[in-house]
Amino acid sequence: MVEIPPYVRQVLEQLEAAGHEAWCVGGCVRDSLLGRVPGDWDVATAALPEETMALSGALPTGLKHGTVTIRTEGGPVEATTFRMDGAYRDHRRPDTVSFTRSLEEDLRRRDFTVNAMAVNLAGELRDPFGGRADLQAGLLRCVGDPDQRFQEDALRILRCLRFLAELGFAVHPDTAAALRRKRGLLREIAVERIWAEFRKLLQGPFAAETLRAFPEAAGVFWPELLDMVGLDQRNRHHCYDVWEHSLHALAAVPAEDDLLRCAALLHDVGKPSCFTVDQAGVGHFYGHPKESARLAESMLRRLKCPTEFRERAVRLVLWHDRDIPRTDKGLRRALLALGEPDLRRLLALKRADNLAQAPEFWDRQKEIDLGEAILNRLLEEGACFSLKQLEIRGSDLLDLGLSGPAVGRTLNALLEAVVDGELENRRDTLLARARELAAGQGC
Repeated sequence: MVEIPPYVRQVLEQLEAAGHEAWCVGGCVRDSLLGRVPGDWDVATAALPEETMALSGALPTGLKHGTVTIRTEGGPVEATTFRMDGAYRDHRRPDTVSFTRSLEEDLRRRDFTVNAMAVNLAGELRDPFGGRADLQAGLLRCVGDPDQRFQEDALRILRCLRFLAELGFAVHPDTAAALRRKRGLLREIAVERIWAEFRKLLQGPFAAETLRAFPEAAGVFWPELLDMVGLDQRNRHHCYDVWEHSLHALAAVPAEDDLLRCAALLHDVGKPSCFTVDQAGVGHFYGHPKESARLAESMLRRLKCPTEFRERAVRLVLWHDRDIPRTDKGLRRALLALGEPDLRRLLALKRADNLAQAPEFWDRQKEIDLGEAILNRLLEEGACFSLKQLEIRGSDLLDLGLSGPAVGRTLNALLEAVVDGELENRRDTLLARARELAAGQGC
C-alpha cells in the first residue's frame, strides 16, 4: 500500500483536473512498498512542461528536461513530463530528451526494476518490468540490458552498490556481471558525485557485505583497497586477511556514523606496503598507522572529500593503534588532542578493530571499557580539555602585559598544565602561573 502525502496528492489532483495523467514514480514507490518513509516524492505526468507551468504555484526549474517544481503548503514537488532519453555520450546525462505521452516509455529508461514502478491517486500500481516481484524477492536488477544501463550512466554502478548496502538485496547475476564489466566507466564520473554515493554506501547496514562482493568496483577510484584483498596477515592475532579484517571492523561500528565507518574501512590500508615476515614466519606491519593515514589522506583528497571530514577521518586512522594510558592524565591528554566526539569515535574504532581480530584476543575490550569509564567520569566532573573551558581569557593576559603570539602560547601552556593535573582550573591559580610565565618572557 502506498500512502501518498496530502501535499503530493494536491499536485496529482491539479494535474488530473487539468486532464493530464499523473503518477508518483521511482524511489518513493519503492520505499513505500518496503514500509519505509520516502525522503522525496517525484511526480511524472503526461502534461508537457508548458501545460504543467499553467498550474498554480508552478516554477520553471528544469524545463529542458521537462521538470517543473510546484509549490504547496507541505513543500515543493517536482513534476516531470514522461520522457525518453537520447544518447549518453558522457556516460552521465542524455544529450537530448524527447517527451512522450506513455508512462511505460518513461519507466523503461530508469535504472532498476524496483525504481521503475508508479502509482496514481486511485492506488493503481503500474509495474511493467516486475519491480514489485523483485522487491519481494530482495533482488536488484537493471531494467532491460544492464550493460546499456551502466553504459548510459556510469553513476548507476555506484547507485547499485549503494542500494545493495542500504537494502541488503541480492543482485541479479546479469546485473552483477555487467557492473563488473563496466566498472571502468566510473573514471568518467566527477569525483564529487562518486564521493556522495560512496558516503551513502558506507552508511548502509550491509556496506561490508557489498564491498566484500564488489571490491573491484571501489578499486576503480581507490585502487589501494585492492592490495588489501587476500593479504594473509600471518599473525596469531588475526584470523582474517587485511581486507576481511577491515570489513569486519567497518561492520562493528554504527552505520549512521559515516566518518567512523570511513576510518574503519581505511585504518589498515597502509598494511600492504608495511608487511614484513620475520625469521619465524610471523607477519608484522611496523609503522602501518602512519602509512595508513598518509594513504587515507591521499584517497580522500582524490575524491574531493570535505576538508573537515577528511582531517578527522585521517586523524582517527593515525590514532587507531596508539596506546592511550587508562589514567586520568592519559584520557585528558586524548581529550585535548581529539575532543570528546572524536575520542569516543576512536574508542569505538579500537573496539571494532579488536573485535575484527582472533576471538582469543578480545580481552582488550576490558581495557577499552576502562578507558571509556574514565572518560565518562572526567566529563561528569567537568574536566577541562579546551581553551574555552579555562577560567581565564586572552584579555586577562593582555592585562598582564602579554601581547601577540605570546598570548596564545601562554594560554596553551596553561591548558596543558591543567590537563596534566599540574594546575587547578581556578582563575587565581592560572593568573599566578601566567604572571610567572610573563616574567620569564620579560613582560
